[in-house]
Formats: sequence, structure tokens, C-alpha cells
Amino acid sequence: MSETPQTLRARAEIDLGALRGNVRALRERVGTGVQVMGVVKADAYGHGAVPCARAALEGGATWLGTATPHEALALRAAGIDVPVLCWLWTPGDPWDEGIRAGLDMSLSGMWALEEVTRAARATGGTARVQLKADTGLGRNGCQPADWPRLVGEALKAQAEGLVRITGVWSHFACADEPGHPSIAAQLDAFHDMLGYAEKAGVEPEVRHIANSPATLTLPESYFDLVRAGIALYGVSPSPELGTAADFGLRAVMRLVGSLALVKTVPAGHGVSYGHHYVTERETNLGLVPLGYADGIPRHASGRGPVLVGGKVRTVAGRVAMDQFVVDLGRDAVEPGAPAVLFGAGDQGEPTAEDWARAADTIAYEIVTRIGSRVPRVYTNVTHAS
Repeated sequence: MSETPQTLRARAEIDLGALRGNVRALRERVGTGVQVMGVVKADAYGHGAVPCARAALEGGATWLGTATPHEALALRAAGIDVPVLCWLWTPGDPWDEGIRAGLDMSLSGMWALEEVTRAARATGGTARVQLKADTGLGRNGCQPADWPRLVGEALKAQAEGLVRITGVWSHFACADEPGHPSIAAQLDAFHDMLGYAEKAGVEPEVRHIANSPATLTLPESYFDLVRAGIALYGVSPSPELGTAADFGLRAVMRLVGSLALVKTVPAGHGVSYGHHYVTERETNLGLVPLGYADGIPRHASGRGPVLVGGKVRTVAGRVAMDQFVVDLGRDAVEPGAPAVLFGAGDQGEPTAEDWARAADTIAYEIVTRIGSRVPRVYTNVTHAS
């Protein structure tokens, strides 16, 4: 017998209607004249890249963003033909396929420009490229000292018809920390590096630096386009900025497991590896068939919150590879009852942020790490998606 969403042992329910609504909320926030890029890297932060990409476009996004070229090429293979920016290239990556697929390919240094122009000559095509400036993050991007050479050589390649410089962009280091001095410093650096490129002759289609936290709090960073990553999925980039609800966003993922077993054990009974939890009295234990192999953080052992039987319980003992236990007390809960690990929070369930606190991490990691063994079940699917 095939499983239905209600009988799956575990499932990540993905509300595409919420995702479309989040894009609309972000578009309203940034106003007319500013485009929204839906970032769907890492399988759309664990939500499913192709369905989420389509839902983001239905909500009004006009660009998509990925980290790796393989992620971007998978969108093309699915028939998605809007502009896609891909920014994490390494030597030997498939530049030729990127050119044929019409991807916007980010360049941070001369080696990348050399590889993409070589691929352009080999394919006979013109590569769409965006120049990334390192304005202070210290990760990818071209340092200010090297910027004149990269800009100059890119313009020479453009004059030869090998590339088309479609964008100039950068990325914030601390936009999720309100008032951090690096924010203003990076904006100043971006203005300077953008100004240099434009004076040299670059005419970008888009200029952008705003990630999710900047989109929510820094209108001065909008330029032509904002890149919505975690905000797209209804998760706040930082508790310091506010909750998702504060920004009119709704969580897209709801993670649910069905209790595999309920049993009564006596007082003094150890629970899970190492017996870090021992029952204080006779109690009912519920077994949730999700573990660290599914992305449930082991660091949340003894702390992770779960809604079972109308009450929020706490993981009892260690999270194991495939399962963990909750102490139900005297409550009579039947096997098969839902155990909701996180969701939007408006039905009493914990949120991804609650799990992030329990695991001493960030909510990004909580949703992104949910593994492929957990089926994604899509709701509010339109005909187009």
C-alpha cells in the first residue's frame, strides 16, 4: 500500500502558498523599481529547488540565484528560463555549459575571467558575467586593489564579444547585526567600486548587495535588486532583527514525524544512548522516527522541543541516528500520532528558531540540514508549479 502524506513516518510539508506570499511581502517592502531574486541554493535551503523556484517566480521574483553551477543547470533542465545568477565557481567547472544555458556567472578574480573567456571562444557564445566586489566580507569577491585590473580586462573581453558584463555586486558580512559598523563601511566600499566600474565603461543591468537581512532592514542597500534567501522561506535571518511574523513572513516548512511506538516504563528507566535521561516516575515514552541522519541536530539532545498530543515536550536523552524519544508523562498518546518538530508556530508548534536555540546554531542550518530521507510533501501547489 502506498503511503499518503498523513501516513508517512516523517515528512517535511512545504507550503508553496506561503512562499509565494513571502515573495509578495518582500516585493511590497522594497517597492517598485527593485527586483527580487529568489535564492534557491542548497536545494532551496532544503525545501526543494525546482518547486520553490517556480513558486518564487509566481510570487513575483524575476531572478533566481544558486551557489553551484550544477544547481543552476538543474533549473535550466527543469525548463526554468529566467535569469539565474550562479556565484560559486571553481577552476574546471562547466563554464561552457553555463554559457550555453545563458547563466549569469559571477567572477571574483582573473583566473575566472580567463576560464570563462576560454570557454566563450570554444563555444562561440557570449558569456553573461557579473563582477563581484569584496567590500569587506573577506570570502568570495575581488579585493579593491585588484578591482581595476579585473574591470579593465573584463571590458576588453566584452569589446571582443566574449562576455557581457550584466552586473556588479557584493555581499554583507554583518547585515543581521543592527548597527554593526561594517555595514556602512561595506556600503561605502560598494559605492566606490561600483562607481569605478561605471566610470570605466561598465553598464550593468543590475547592481546589488542586499541579502535577506539587508532586504528587511536597510533600504539604502536595495540598488536594482535584492537577493532573498532565508527570508524567502519564512525564517528570520536573526532574532535581533525580529521574528518572521514581524516582517510579514510565514514559515514554508513544517517538519512532522509519526510516533513509531508508545510504551510505559517504570521510574528510574534510562532513555537512549548513555542514559543521559532517566525517568523520575512511571511514564509514557513516545518514539519519533527522525534522527541525526535526517538532519535533527544531535546538539539538541535533551533540549529540542516537539509538539505531541497538544503539548510541547522536550527530546528525552540523546538524539540517535534514526530516532529520538519524548517523555509523554501520564498522557495517553497513540502510536501514529503526529510529532511536530517545527513549523510556523501559530498552531502551538515550535519554530526552526526554537530548534536553533536548542542546538546553539542558526535557523538557516535547521531547515537546510533536513535530509533526503525525509519526503517533501508540497501543499498549495498551482498548475504552473
